[in-house]
Amino acid sequence: MGKVIRRETLLTTRRFRVCRVHYSDDEGHLCTRETIEHPGAVVVIPVVSDSQVCLIRNYRVALDRQLIELPAGTLEGSESPEATARRELAEETGYLTETVQPLCEFFMSPGILNERMLVYVARDLQAGRPAREPGEMIDNLLFRFDEVDEAIRQGRIVDAKTIAAWLYFRQFST
Repeated sequence: MGKVIRRETLLTTRRFRVCRVHYSDDEGHLCTRETIEHPGAVVVIPVVSDSQVCLIRNYRVALDRQLIELPAGTLEGSESPEATARRELAEETGYLTETVQPLCEFFMSPGILNERMLVYVARDLQAGRPAREPGEMIDNLLFRFDEVDEAIRQGRIVDAKTIAAWLYFRQFST
């Protein structure tokens, strides 16, 4: 089993750090990799009714295009993941709830990134006004469950966190 020897921070941003990690492999060779350290994030599945969910259309500057996604956001400080899920749901969609249930968790791209995604299902939603951050270009979209399935199948939903969270939800929760 490998062992980390030393980490160097190459870049620190508001949401993540880029590090150079020096480690030894199973044979004792010294190796180096660049990684991204991220505090983690939540993904929220806002269940509007027994057959309907709220997704968002979100402009992603890294791709210079809009994607259809589940609401999500970065864990902040000492805020609990459940509180982050409720906050992000309200900020991005306007929906309010006290009912968020953990569903699953996964790592986005563990070859370079330590971001852990925690998925929550939000129910008993009350409509409100979104409080989107400056620069966020988001629209709410209501889908029937089968429409989300079809949008994934047709390649209209290509966001990995949305695909993973939704397929887990459909397989094990509905």
